[in-house]
Amino acid sequence: MNIQAGPAGNGVPQLTLDDVTVRGAYFPDIPRILPHERVFPIQIGSEMFKLRYERLPWDGQFLFSRAPSYFSQFFEQQLASDPDAQVRTLYIDRDPVTFRDIARHLQGYYVSPEDAGQYVRLFADAQFYSLPKLISQLYESDFYIFIGGTHFRIPRDIFSNPGDSSNFFGLNLSVNFTKSDELFPGLPREGLLRPPSIAPANVPNHSPETFKELLHVLRGYPIQIRNEEHRQELLQDCRYYNLRCLEQKLIPHSISYNLRRDRHEIVIRIEDIKPSRITFRQEIYQPNQTPPPDAPVGFVVYGRPWVDDEDYELVVEIGGETTKFDRKDMRVEFVGQTNRRITNFLQRIADKLNLATTQPLGLQMMAQAQQAAAAAAGAAGSGLPPSPGNTPLSEDRVKVRIDCDAHIILDGEEVEWVPWVPYGGNEDDGSIVSEDRLIPGNAYQLNLPNIPPPPRPSSGGSPNVVSWAPPHPPASHQQTSPLQNRAHPPPPPRPLKRRRGRQGREWIIKRGQWRVRVQRTSNSDGKGGMEVVLCAVKLEAFSGELGRNMGRVFLA
Repeated sequence: MNIQAGPAGNGVPQLTLDDVTVRGAYFPDIPRILPHERVFPIQIGSEMFKLRYERLPWDGQFLFSRAPSYFSQFFEQQLASDPDAQVRTLYIDRDPVTFRDIARHLQGYYVSPEDAGQYVRLFADAQFYSLPKLISQLYESDFYIFIGGTHFRIPRDIFSNPGDSSNFFGLNLSVNFTKSDELFPGLPREGLLRPPSIAPANVPNHSPETFKELLHVLRGYPIQIRNEEHRQELLQDCRYYNLRCLEQKLIPHSISYNLRRDRHEIVIRIEDIKPSRITFRQEIYQPNQTPPPDAPVGFVVYGRPWVDDEDYELVVEIGGETTKFDRKDMRVEFVGQTNRRITNFLQRIADKLNLATTQPLGLQMMAQAQQAAAAAAGAAGSGLPPSPGNTPLSEDRVKVRIDCDAHIILDGEEVEWVPWVPYGGNEDDGSIVSEDRLIPGNAYQLNLPNIPPPPRPSSGGSPNVVSWAPPHPPASHQQTSPLQNRAHPPPPPRPLKRRRGRQGREWIIKRGQWRVRVQRTSNSDGKGGMEVVLCAVKLEAFSGELGRNMGRVFLA
């Protein structure tokens, strides 16, 4: 290496490169595949680029410094026979605008695409030119995508939560692009004139406004859920983009501290429960305390995956009018999808308690055979229907418990829970506190308490014989002939109050919140000595068709 003074004689040293210096210690980390001092002309489309080897970075990752690249192979073949020969120009029919960014990258600048279109052009050309450093940089950069015609640049670190990392955007990048040594999978590298066209990532049928709200939440900001339809839009896109952690944050739930029970509780719908987080927490009694026979062994606890670090006592909400409640037997029956979810839910609890299934082996084999036959025929629903009775913790109808602290709304009115008592000798009727009674022989309704009227001696009979007689109606309600009192018509009749009547044995529960309790069975019935009891917290129910019709509304 020679050190010479500058042209102005200012004493600034200038470096003159020769082969000895280049091959020696000046560029020790750059392999000498091509002469470092040569300039190589490359024409991209209609624009000429001249790249000098010695100006490239020294990290061994770019253009000629990491062979074999598209460029090094071309020029190496020319100089193989005569290193001092004139280098021919490399002509490539590609976009010169895109190559300007590649040239900046080769000079050491950081290249950042502006949109999804530029991103795929850079990625395709980086693969075509065999530039591994640029490929790796683009592969690990932000996500570029069009959603509903709107362009989004999404920072990769916004999906830092474990439940959001394996999302739609990363999977889309893995499918359409590759980081492996095989540049274009399925295509031969030799003789490839140009890389195949790759369309930018595009989701045309989803709302960009909804996705902006999801990004707002992912950045850590709160969001105001306007109504249930708005929540469902957010959850639908969360599931589409596979943002599982964000989905758990947006599902309807409530976490609170119950001071009376001295524990935290979570209220969540049965369809939103993930089986992986269902667990059991045993009740702890004092050493000198003897629990009663029906005392709970423990309660089911739950925590949302990827969100909650601890588990809370579970209060499960079951809606959709899929619950039939028998007031006499104190058991509930579930129908439809709710029955399947409850069966899986109870089986998961049984697995946590290490209880074996009680379904007979013959039924298990029959169910498996029918499910296999249905799958082969492409049919659904041919297997045995799910039932809580096939789990070790329940019969076909699940046992329930309703205490006086349960809040009950029956036929739109708040009522106090009263255990089943047959009314009037009819097994299909029950009693309700403050029940209205219809006085016989009258066409009007009196709101009397449940205390019967005092007995009176019957006329002409023994004084020890009593009979029940309704009181005489008020004068204002006595029937009069249309020909009487024309000048003074009778006052209008008293408005009739809706007669609730006597309540039936079966209720249809529209919505219910239940605390899930595990206790020992009172008798040995082959259920493993344990059973699940649903303890009512809040119920909204119908006693009959009238109560359901009251909740109907006319179409707008």
